[in-house]
Parts: sequence; C-alpha cells; structure tokens
Amino acid sequence: MRNDDLVLMGYVRGAFGVRGWVKIHADTEFADSLFQYPVWWLGRDGQWSSYRFEEGAVQPKALMAKLAGVDTREAAEAMRGMQIAISRSEFPDTDDDEYYWSDLIGLDVVNKDGQRFGQVAELMETGANEVLVVREGKSEWLIPFVGQFVLDVSLADKRITVDWNLDD
Repeated sequence: MRNDDLVLMGYVRGAFGVRGWVKIHADTEFADSLFQYPVWWLGRDGQWSSYRFEEGAVQPKALMAKLAGVDTREAAEAMRGMQIAISRSEFPDTDDDEYYWSDLIGLDVVNKDGQRFGQVAELMETGANEVLVVREGKSEWLIPFVGQFVLDVSLADKRITVDWNLDD
C-alpha cells in the first residue's frame, strides 16, 4: 500500500475486553462511519498492515471494533497508539462543491487580490459551519468555509481563493 493513498482516520486507544476488541478514537465526522470500510490499515512510523473489519459497536464514551486475526486482549493491547487509515480509493465520490477535509489540508490560501495567507493546517467544526484554520509561520487566520468567503477551491492547483483580507 502506498502511504500517499492512505488517509488517517483515527488511532487505537487500547484494548476492550478479552476477545481482541480495540477501543478507537475516530477523527471522522461520524465516528461509526469507519464501520463502512471493510479494510483498515493500521500502522506506526509508515509501516502499515491491513486488517479486515469484522464488527463494531458504539459505546457511550468510545468506539469499539473487532478486526480479523486480533483475538486476544494482548494482541489488541499491542495495537495501542497505532494509527488507523483507509485507502483513499475506497472513499465514495463527492458531489460538485463537496470536499473531504483531508483533500483541503495543505492547500495554499490566497485572496482575490493574490495575497497569500499560508496553508490550510486543519478544519474545525463550529456547529454552524466548518472553518479553515490557515497558518503561515506564527500567523493564523480562521476563515469560515462558506460560499460568502470561499470563492474557489482548486484541488488541481492546490489552492483556495477567498474573499478575506490579510488584516481580518
């Protein structure tokens, strides 16, 4: 598996029970959306192994998963801290003007006058809308990801054009 095809989706928090279940921290909009993918890639330091997802459960404070071949508490505990990734090729296609957050991270952000802000470091969910967190050195801008401010997203050019001023 090529590392550039993998999208990080969370990590293993530890073992759950004695039959090889793992506790998961999911970095997804809906935690249980990980259950839609039949193959998970787990790894550390760029070394990945595939696991077939067998079963999952949502608990009040955690997400649990059973992976094929992980049958003991010790095997599950050995996975603590491993990152969980999904192959980008497994993602459903997006509609026009829809983007996966992972596709926006790292894009350059410029305003309509061509002034560069920096790169998208992360996105935040505020309840009302998503917000681009744009960083350049020690400077940071929070730009709402809505049509009023985001004029164009070009994945091909790796650029987002915004209606925003550098001093905002």
